[in-house]
Amino acid sequence: MTMRSRRETVTFKHPFQIKGVDRLLPAGDYEVVTDEEMIEGLSFASFRRVATMIMVPSAAPRSSAMEMVSIGSIDLADAQRIDASAPHD
Repeated sequence: MTMRSRRETVTFKHPFQIKGVDRLLPAGDYEVVTDEEMIEGLSFASFRRVATMIMVPSAAPRSSAMEMVSIGSIDLADAQRIDASAPHD
């Protein structure tokens, strides 16, 4: 099975919460990694998402370290939508 990983940076303008992380995360840039597998048997290359992870600061007392947390792609989209619709300062 052919696998690939895509990396992107998403920006949150406000502190946010996302399912899978049990604390409020600060506003800022976050790296999101999406793993996809190729759908076999098609006459063209097509991939399906199999995992989405976000890199977040570790909880205290190790807040200088980063941890990769598995999240749902819909949960990420919801957090981005809520962030975009939040009142601006």
